[in-house]
Amino acid sequence: MRLSEFQKKIEAIYMTRDRARGSAGTFVWFVEEVGELARAIGRQDTAARREEFADCLAWLATLASLHGIDLEEAVQKYARGCPRCRKTPCGCSAK
Repeated sequence: MRLSEFQKKIEAIYMTRDRARGSAGTFVWFVEEVGELARAIGRQDTAARREEFADCLAWLATLASLHGIDLEEAVQKYARGCPRCRKTPCGCSAK
């Protein structure tokens, strides 16, 4: 499934509820999912990590949709490599 198809699917499933909750409330749910991902990474549980990555992506897609952002267009920022130096791998000084 392409990223744009995924975003549209998430909209079809959840957008009515997400619009009612609003951006701030939806962001809180996204942050909670990121916390669950952090715990899954710490457990080294592949199945849990896969599930939590999917949940985080779904909530991120919802937030993008609420703000009128097409994620497939947004990721083009990285199409030519690092947005600053345009190299792959990045040639910028490590921070």
